[in-house]
Amino acid sequence: MPLGVRLFLVYFLFVGLTGYFVLSTVMEEIRPGVRQSTEETLVDTVNLLAEILRDDLKAGTLEQSHLPGLFQAYGQRRPQADIWGVQKNQVNHRIYVTDARGTVLLDSSGADVGRDYSRWNDVYLTLQGQYGARSTREDPNDPESSVMYVAAPIKDDGKIIGVVAVSKPSRTLQPYIERSQRRLAWLGAGLILLGLLVGGLLSWWLSGSLRRLTRYAEAASAGRRVELPQLRGGELAQLAQAVQKMRTELDGKAYVERYVHTLTHELKSPLAAIRGAAELLQGEMPAAQRERFVGNIDSESRRLQQLIERLLNLAQVEQRQGLEERVEVPLRALVDELLQAQMARIECAAVQVDNQIPADMTAQGERFLLRQALANLLDNALDFSPRGGRLRFYAERRPGRLILSLFNPGEAIPDYALPRLTERFYSLPRPGTGRKSTGLGLNFVQEVAQLHGGALMLGNVEGGVQVSLELPCA
Repeated sequence: MPLGVRLFLVYFLFVGLTGYFVLSTVMEEIRPGVRQSTEETLVDTVNLLAEILRDDLKAGTLEQSHLPGLFQAYGQRRPQADIWGVQKNQVNHRIYVTDARGTVLLDSSGADVGRDYSRWNDVYLTLQGQYGARSTREDPNDPESSVMYVAAPIKDDGKIIGVVAVSKPSRTLQPYIERSQRRLAWLGAGLILLGLLVGGLLSWWLSGSLRRLTRYAEAASAGRRVELPQLRGGELAQLAQAVQKMRTELDGKAYVERYVHTLTHELKSPLAAIRGAAELLQGEMPAAQRERFVGNIDSESRRLQQLIERLLNLAQVEQRQGLEERVEVPLRALVDELLQAQMARIECAAVQVDNQIPADMTAQGERFLLRQALANLLDNALDFSPRGGRLRFYAERRPGRLILSLFNPGEAIPDYALPRLTERFYSLPRPGTGRKSTGLGLNFVQEVAQLHGGALMLGNVEGGVQVSLELPCA
């Protein structure tokens, strides 16, 4: 199972179980919370009524006072109130008053006047000087039919002369409880889903970063050129840098070994020629022969110098994992600059070079490397072009890319050599001298093309040979 999926499952279980536990706990607390709030309001109401009723109860005129009429009118009121989306169309308080013995003197419902309530907890506890409250079901088989009762003492000079009680049916609180539970359920579910979404995004980001780092490590182990992924986050960025450092050190060690082996192999031939000529020059020989051996030493020395310089340039490019800059490079101006620098050789070779690249043609890349690559291509073209030939630089745009080509009217490349021309140290004999070059030029151009995200293409065309660089457009 992928790491991202495992992380998400752990996060899902944690957030889901935690959210369910918290939500269920809060949902269970809504009902007692509403009842407690309602009871607190009933306490205030009943104590206010105790003060209002005291004088009439003390005087014994409670039944003849205006209060029975007021209670009856109160029970008939229709508030038509909209309380946060819940309609309240009738009052629900029941009020009754007892004397000091617990006998009901006044009942807003008119049902229980004269009955003995002294055994009910609200009246009994209040007459004992305690807080009186009770909850009684109207229907013993229906738990939703319970009614809350809260009582308060009516006192005269500190003596309890009666009790007033106010009741509130629990069913009238149910709409508010259900509304709160419903809103809390939606809110809780939304928060849980949001948490899971955040967890999913976090897992996706983390697994994606690890996948990018894994692909980078796999590409590095396969020897492919790939840029270090840009990862955010302290530990991931540090891990990426550590992998990059390890790759650089391992690649550097392997490259040095390969480089030294290659350099040793390629230097054997010119060094042997120089040493042989030097040994021969130590003896007596005709002046013409001596001059020929001196010329051999000079040409082999230049070959050594050229080989070392090109190997150093190739090593510099091969060790790079990306470009140091990406700028718009005007290709026509770049080729004009190169032709001006090579004008002496062009004139010596008696060839003409046409620059047919449009003036507005630009490529994205590193100018110095592109110039070196084009210089290598021009060197090859000059080596293989006949005297009086005409070379041609031209370019064309394709979707997202451009193709920069150089045509030279030389002999066709043999079929067996075409797939090997970009191999290191592979070279064909020059038509004029029959000598081979270092075989590093096209390999260098191919490395530059790959650094730019492009490719090098070579092939025979009608009348000569065409080499093309595929580069990203500006």
